[in-house]
Amino acid sequence: MYRSGVDESESGVTGVGVTEIAVSGKLSVPYNRDGDKDAIETAMSRKIGEFEVEEFLSAPIPTLVLSNIRWTTYRSLLSDLGDRRSIRLTFDRGRLQLKMPSKLHELINRLLARIVTTLTEEFDLEVVNLGSLTLEREDLQRAAEPDTCFYIQNARFLEGLDPEIPTNLPPDLAIEVDITSPSTQRMGVYAALGIAEVWRYTKRDRLKIYCLSPESNGYMESPSSLAFPMVSAEVLNGLLRERETKSENQVIRSLRNWIRDRSIDSIN
Repeated sequence: MYRSGVDESESGVTGVGVTEIAVSGKLSVPYNRDGDKDAIETAMSRKIGEFEVEEFLSAPIPTLVLSNIRWTTYRSLLSDLGDRRSIRLTFDRGRLQLKMPSKLHELINRLLARIVTTLTEEFDLEVVNLGSLTLEREDLQRAAEPDTCFYIQNARFLEGLDPEIPTNLPPDLAIEVDITSPSTQRMGVYAALGIAEVWRYTKRDRLKIYCLSPESNGYMESPSSLAFPMVSAEVLNGLLRERETKSENQVIRSLRNWIRDRSIDSIN
């Protein structure tokens, strides 16, 4: 999807460190890692002009990947994009990915987030939902923005409306929804950051629960959740299937009824 060392005569960008960007396999744009934004915008305008606008906007994989990117360049881009954006960034030792979530992506992400919140209510657990908070460790040269992340087991350490988050306290649970772009790179970053549990949804495999393995320094598929031991991937996939024919509120009511029925059965 990308290559380094683009010929400057082709790219229209002068200077060193030019990297080729690939967007959805349809558009390639040279990016100067030293931050020549005017040259980037000029090159993008020229390149986009070679395509029909409708074709570009309907590209099937709204993902952009850059290589040979410095941490300072990543931080500058993050600052330029600002907080009010839908694009999510992942940085992994010089490789930068920008993802534009689709409508289906957001529907699934938000339903799973509601499920997490409902589970904490029903099980009388504390929770801090930090959405797609930027998680980063410069010492590891890694950063990511989960679709949604939560502090549950460690929620007690985050007090007040705007708590300080210790750098050595990663979220307990992250949601990762893959509709058009693979999250292999992001899973590696989550593991490096120390996120204990990831709920990963893909079209092919539906939802799977992954727990961080101290032995392998990576994730292993788990039949049930660390944060909610009663909840299995099978239960979560059942709720997602219900959403195909029922409203979101109906699915949440179904979840509450399932938990209460299980609680009654355990008492009897």
